Amino acid sequence: MTESTPLHKPEPESLPVQSEKSIFNLPNNLTIARILMIPLFVVIAYWPPAMGIGLPAISDNVIARVGMSEFSDSLLRHLLLTSVFIIAAITDWLDGYFARKLNVMSAFGRFLDPVADKLMVAAALIVLVQWHPNIIMAIAAIVIISREIAVSALREWMAELGKSTSVAVSYVGKLKTTFQMVAITVLLLNWQSLEMIGYILMVGAVILTLWSMMIYLKAAWPYLKQSG
Repeated sequence: MTESTPLHKPEPESLPVQSEKSIFNLPNNLTIARILMIPLFVVIAYWPPAMGIGLPAISDNVIARVGMSEFSDSLLRHLLLTSVFIIAAITDWLDGYFARKLNVMSAFGRFLDPVADKLMVAAALIVLVQWHPNIIMAIAAIVIISREIAVSALREWMAELGKSTSVAVSYVGKLKTTFQMVAITVLLLNWQSLEMIGYILMVGAVILTLWSMMIYLKAAWPYLKQSG
């Protein structure tokens, strides 16, 4: 006896529909990877101590004789640090590119991306202040880190008022970021022939940092001076 064929085939179960896209997409994963690079950056900066910490700027002659100088270990440390910082900067560009390309921009990504940038820059500045304990680096670190704290607080407050677009990232802010990223990269290399260029770029970054902060404060001032 053959089995009877059902008159109506059972409909396949419908796949669950996700109401929200996963926050662990490619752009956000790149941002998370950038945050994980920060402890790696710090470990390379200070361990092992035998590699040399805070040694004088490495001359071109020493660079030409890698492995034949007491600075060879220190040079390796600086090259590794610079590589990590550059990779982090590249992921900063890539996560924004893929977020737009794949159309997976999320609130989580908009929150985490600037946080990752600020943490990496702060870590690099603190290391540089120890390696270059002078007034220029001290002022640069204080101004840049203080500005990021102040602008972040200002943006949060403006968002509560529904006026976040009034303090959106400006062209000067992007230029400031470019200057400070290049300046930090050059100073992390610790090459004597590039040291002056690094300081000039850092001074430029400080000026642009103060300028961009004035732009944000000017945009927010009408709301800041309101009572109540």
